[in-house]
Amino acid sequence: MNTFILETLKRAKRLIIGVIGTTVLLIGLALVVLPGPAFIVIPIGLAILATEFAWAKRLLKKIKQQIKRKNSSHK
Repeated sequence: MNTFILETLKRAKRLIIGVIGTTVLLIGLALVVLPGPAFIVIPIGLAILATEFAWAKRLLKKIKQQIKRKNSSHK
């Protein structure tokens, strides 16, 4: 019974993080065409998702590398 409760809590946490992260990410994507700081909101959404999902962690890492490359080429 205890294992069942723990597994249910883990799944609930993953679901909640998925919903919140996806919502923030979608808001960030909407801000690409709407006025707002999309370049800040999109990475925040990915960072939230990266706490639970490996694909988001990889994507966030790629974005960070591109930003570093872009910043180093402008110096």
